Amino acid sequence: MGHSQAAKAESRERVLRITARRIREEGMARPGVADLMKEAGLTHGGFYKHFTSRDDLMNQAAALALLDGESKMAEAARQNAEDPRLGLIESYLSTRHRDAPGTGCALVTLGAAAGRGGAEIKEAYQKQVRSYLALLSETADGDTPGETQADAILTLSAMVGALLMSRAVADPQLSDQLLQTVTERLEHTTVKV
Repeated sequence: MGHSQAAKAESRERVLRITARRIREEGMARPGVADLMKEAGLTHGGFYKHFTSRDDLMNQAAALALLDGESKMAEAARQNAEDPRLGLIESYLSTRHRDAPGTGCALVTLGAAAGRGGAEIKEAYQKQVRSYLALLSETADGDTPGETQADAILTLSAMVGALLMSRAVADPQLSDQLLQTVTERLEHTTVKV
């Protein structure tokens, strides 16, 4: 790859990473192309050298944001060798995760956009939901595949919902209580089908 092609690829990657962070923080509707390009140190005019449209950028950045969470969840599961499921729950429902949406799980911020979006974002969202369910299934204690899948679905749904609500409420005590209560309940919950 020549220097100009390498520089172009590096610029494109920088724009995608910045956009992925910003949509985790703000959702897909807010970041404007001009602001994103400026933050990347590029001109607005150069945008079309990298992407066909704003929707193209948003879809690619959303897929990247969703994918970024996969390695973080796997790492969280490895933090507690005795109980990987608990390690994952505690990491996901931590105040650190709540307070850092720009580097956090994109399932939380992209759920509504994926629900209203086209096939491309729905497929990226679905891929990550399935990936997280598989990871949670690996860490679950279900007696049957059905119980294991049910436990993974309940756990993921509770974690995403609790994190979303903890970020959305104004009362810091309620925010903390949401995280703590769901963590404690999930620690002691195994689904029986």
